[in-house]
Amino acid sequence: MTSAITGILLVLTFVIFIIYAMKGGNLTVGFFVMAVLWTVIGQVPFNQAIKEIFTEPVLNYGKTAAYIIFGSWFGRVLVDTGIAGSISRKTEIVGKKSPVLATVLIALVIALIFTSSYGVGSAIAVGVILLPIMFSIGVPKNIAVTIFTLSIGAAMYVNNVLFVQFQVFFPKVEWGIHYQRFGFVAMAIQMVIVVLFILFNAKKIRNGKPVIVKSEQSDTVQEVSKWTYILPVLPVLLSIFAKWDAVPALLLSIVIAFFATGHMKTYTKFVTSMNETAKHAISDIAGLLIMLFVLTMFQAAAIHAMSGFTDFFQAVLPSSKLVLIIIVAIIAPLSYFRGPLMLYGAGAATAAILVGTGMFDQYFLYGLLVVPSMMGISACITQSWNLWSVQYAELDTKTFLLTGLPWAWIATVLNLFAAYFLL
Repeated sequence: MTSAITGILLVLTFVIFIIYAMKGGNLTVGFFVMAVLWTVIGQVPFNQAIKEIFTEPVLNYGKTAAYIIFGSWFGRVLVDTGIAGSISRKTEIVGKKSPVLATVLIALVIALIFTSSYGVGSAIAVGVILLPIMFSIGVPKNIAVTIFTLSIGAAMYVNNVLFVQFQVFFPKVEWGIHYQRFGFVAMAIQMVIVVLFILFNAKKIRNGKPVIVKSEQSDTVQEVSKWTYILPVLPVLLSIFAKWDAVPALLLSIVIAFFATGHMKTYTKFVTSMNETAKHAISDIAGLLIMLFVLTMFQAAAIHAMSGFTDFFQAVLPSSKLVLIIIVAIIAPLSYFRGPLMLYGAGAATAAILVGTGMFDQYFLYGLLVVPSMMGISACITQSWNLWSVQYAELDTKTFLLTGLPWAWIATVLNLFAAYFLL
């Protein structure tokens, strides 16, 4: 009887949390309340809860927090040194002659930058450069915003900073060849979908009415050496070929960016640039870090609370990986509005349940849940930089969702099967 009551309470609070997350509730508050509730419902002893739920998970997350900080810093450096702007402006020249080709190039530039850059601050800084360029060559706003968000989402498959955030749900998954093989294939698949989306709307782009938007950036474009265009992907290359950890790879890239753009000509200029970019980068992600720290508490509470229900879930879950892939492919939009397939939402509990059963290896579960989460990151209004993009373009939410959902869904279905075969 006690077990039944516990199960009912866990399900009830889980449903309430899903509704709360989907209605746009603050996730930091939501995760913390859920951590406390599931600790109490799961009858975790007080001293054990203090140690294993509210202390150790947060302290152990310090390494991941470092990756996030350095990734955000690198993104800010690319923007403030003029490298991102210089890459972006080169595509504007093409746009005057061939707007469709220019739009494809812009999508590729966005993906290039965000293979290593991370954070809403970096997305905004790049967006205020690239979105006006697309508007100015006639790309309709709903199409331009969708291209922007889908391209960032594609790059996130190989962005180590995002990887380590999702890794907290699957501790046995490592950043190595096994994952990277899937990550680059998934990125390529989504970028192919982006290109097809552009070609599908080619007539609208060619016949589009140019809209001139006053840029929030200075009209003066800083000249940088063309060889610096490789810097956005340098951390990824160092990680893959030199087997470097993300922190030294990002740090070296930051130093090279400062040096190559003249920000190290004097000690004073270097210190000022370093301090300003670091300050802005950390402020960009301050709220995210707190939310992720609290998320680790909820994750630990979920593992403790669900430990007594392993047999039940093993009995009701399909044992076939292919069947699970097909089910998730059909219900993938449940990642929207922080639903049960979004790891930055109610999906945190879904991950805890699936990992807790021990029925499937964690690489498979990573693909099963991260792919629909990437769908949310790519095309859901609750993702911070997507919301900013919609507001910046003065686009209504319904139009944004209807424009991007079908294409994000296609990419998600294809990438779920890629995960099935590669992970």
